[in-house]
Amino acid sequence: MLPTEVPQSHLGPSVLLLLQLLLPPTSAFFPNIWSLLAAPGSITHQDLTEEAALNVTLQLFLEQPPPGRPPLRLENFLGRTLLADDLFAAYFGPGSPSRRFRAALGEVSRANAAQDFLPTSRNDPDLHFDAERLDQGRAQLVGALRETLVATRALDHTLARQRLGAALHALQDFYSHSNWVELGEQQPHPHLLWPRQELQNLAQVADPTCSDCEALSCPGNWLGFTLLTSGYFGTHPPKPPGKCSHGGHFDLSSSQPPRGGINKDSTSPGFSPHHMLHLQAAKLALLASIQAFGLLRSRLGDRDFSRLLDITPASSLSFVLDTTGSMGEEINAAKIQARHIVEQRKGSPMEPIHYVLVPFHDPGFGPVFTTSDPDSFWQQLNEIHALGGGDEPEMCLSALQLALLHTPPLSDIFVFTDASPKDAFLTNQVESLTQERRCRVTFLVTEDTSRVQGRARREILSPLRFEPYKAVALASGGEVIFTKDQHIGDVAAIVGDSMAALVTLPLDPPFVVPGWPLVFSVDGLLQKITVRIHGDISSFWIKNPAGVSQDQKEGTGPLGHTHRFGQFWMVTMHDPPQTGTWEIQVTAEDTPGVRVQAQTSLDFLFHFGISMEDGPHPGLYPLTQPVAGLQTQLLVEVTGLGSQANPGDPQPHFSHVILRGVPDGAELGRVPLEPVGPPERGLLAASLPPTLLSTPRPFSLELIGQDGAGRRLHRAAPQPSTVVPVLLELSAPSGFLAPGSKVPLSLRIASFSGPQDLDLRTSVNPSFSLTSNLSRAHLELNESVWGRLWLEVPDSAAPDSVVMVTVTAAGREDSPVPPTHAFLRLLVLAPAPQDQLATPTSSSDPTLTTATPAFSPFTFVTEGRAGAGLAGSPWWGTVGGLLLLRGLASW
Repeated sequence: MLPTEVPQSHLGPSVLLLLQLLLPPTSAFFPNIWSLLAAPGSITHQDLTEEAALNVTLQLFLEQPPPGRPPLRLENFLGRTLLADDLFAAYFGPGSPSRRFRAALGEVSRANAAQDFLPTSRNDPDLHFDAERLDQGRAQLVGALRETLVATRALDHTLARQRLGAALHALQDFYSHSNWVELGEQQPHPHLLWPRQELQNLAQVADPTCSDCEALSCPGNWLGFTLLTSGYFGTHPPKPPGKCSHGGHFDLSSSQPPRGGINKDSTSPGFSPHHMLHLQAAKLALLASIQAFGLLRSRLGDRDFSRLLDITPASSLSFVLDTTGSMGEEINAAKIQARHIVEQRKGSPMEPIHYVLVPFHDPGFGPVFTTSDPDSFWQQLNEIHALGGGDEPEMCLSALQLALLHTPPLSDIFVFTDASPKDAFLTNQVESLTQERRCRVTFLVTEDTSRVQGRARREILSPLRFEPYKAVALASGGEVIFTKDQHIGDVAAIVGDSMAALVTLPLDPPFVVPGWPLVFSVDGLLQKITVRIHGDISSFWIKNPAGVSQDQKEGTGPLGHTHRFGQFWMVTMHDPPQTGTWEIQVTAEDTPGVRVQAQTSLDFLFHFGISMEDGPHPGLYPLTQPVAGLQTQLLVEVTGLGSQANPGDPQPHFSHVILRGVPDGAELGRVPLEPVGPPERGLLAASLPPTLLSTPRPFSLELIGQDGAGRRLHRAAPQPSTVVPVLLELSAPSGFLAPGSKVPLSLRIASFSGPQDLDLRTSVNPSFSLTSNLSRAHLELNESVWGRLWLEVPDSAAPDSVVMVTVTAAGREDSPVPPTHAFLRLLVLAPAPQDQLATPTSSSDPTLTTATPAFSPFTFVTEGRAGAGLAGSPWWGTVGGLLLLRGLASW
């Protein structure tokens, strides 16, 4: 829980001292794979979470044979390290990308780790099963799982993954922090997930639980009784006489008799007095995590559970549509493309899993329509028509912001309009939200100066009026494509093309320079290359590594087939493309747009963090964006490592990362990549020094490596990242928002690059009352400022709805400091009695039914870091199945 008083400022003499404020006074399994630097051989929360998810996914694949493909066989996976790429290749077919699934698992794992770092969760013993708060911990655990169910059914999968990560963290902590393992138990606790079942044999405050131990390793300090207890950490709450401590160097309570502790977080006695029981605790935590995933699957059904974890190679379909009277052709083009995608992909692995539609005009925008049913989406889209005139500009960015709040990460959003934005003041916030959501935005603009029918204008419009669209497209990795009514239907075909498993190939230079060719590399793992060129083009040619060239003439040439629609060209290259260096030369009156894309399964995910090597929780504290002046770790996760140009070749590998300025393309630096963990997981890390990230600015990431035959590989991140000037941390207490409640939020701002004078702005969607005790902040180097916000949820707030809180820290009028944004998603959930939890919630969406039984017991756990040696455990299939079947009535 939040403390009563929050200090308004803290001045630290060094970055290290300042970062120690983030360290929690409670401990758990170490947060993530970065923690292994402090305790090699330990099992982390990340290991447990990802391995449990992979086991349940394999179970789903075994029970639901893929259409048109042979069923999976369990014996093909026993005794192997279970990998997402292998699962997807076996189920969906070779080359099927697992990028979205791995990104979803990353969201859950980072939310799990964040419980140890966020100020509203790190100090709360109820969230970690500490201080004998076992009933309270179980209530928090069950509540987080319930919120996961509600958020999933509300189609807010980002929030659902955050709450799932919190639930799994608490569940896994139970086996490390309590004496369940010391009691000799070989199975997960039978009542921990069931709200109707009482926890039995709990130690009371007067029951002594531990004896004194002055050594680091304390195998005999537990008193050996049959009561269930857990250790105390720090000074809140204080440890009663005779009670066990958590233990470890950083536990202040362990210096008070009885000394020592009982935690099993790691293999290191310096952190974990009961380190010798670490693997047994990890085993039970893994089985319990599988149990929790299986429970969610039984309650959600296979389709909703698959959407929760993005168990699909497919993308989402998200449209933002201008509905003013001049937009008839554009709306029809969107309908045609949507219908084509739905019909072509329905029932296939590439069928979109999520549909979003947001209309706008002036002065209104919305409402947002979201569904997982293609027929419902098509019906809603078909009811949209151009509705009379309207003044330019329109509320486009407000509609786009609404779409971003409801579109899953790693998605493409398509905006159809012929008007400039009336709400250009939202440009920077929308830019930041696209990067936070990792969504790419493409604007299809049919601005035709000769067309006046259906569009009134209040004034002579500036030729720069579309600059906000260009800024958002640049920040998100998208494009602004200008076309005309008669061509919009053909140009809109890029919607379907963009929903394939495409990567954008980096160009050098990144934009057209008169007289200079654009250069890009093609490797043997790329296929179906397309080149898009648009603008006031006079001529262009494309040349392959052998010197063969093709110009802009329509039709089939030596390199591929060219289509032209007005000032938009698309060249589809012949397969297989020649490997090596290609060139594009463009002559144009303006600055044309050029984009090269290709299909491949070899891609990468990335995120940033702060290395926390000291304290009770060594690990990687996750950041949305790097912070100026702060030593930052880049963690890269390569997908599709099994991709090989020739069977039998060694796996591809990447050696370093290049950072380039955006939009100029200037190289900012090269940083070597080091493998982290087992090589088959494809995890790489790079340490980005503060000097490289000293100035707030956008930058792009490019990975450089070699394929199995030693040929060059070059991949680029789909959208830029941004170095932000300050660290802005916004968090809420655990649990949901109840109608009629007032909830405190915690805000922290820190500067690592010099003095900052900042104005703070807040907003909330929907428009609930939000107040703050902090409107301005002055920060010196390495200084933090804390603030408190109060969110009032009205009695009329719709249950099962999502609230987005945004805080913006911007330099004052005379300051060049760019804005920094923090986004926080919260769930409104009416309190419900346990009996209500027992009633399964039926969805109005007919596609959410499942043909599988309510629960299918597990008969295996595959090998991996957290599950080595557990493959084929028959007792889990029997006992686990009985436990879950008995417990379903409580949910």
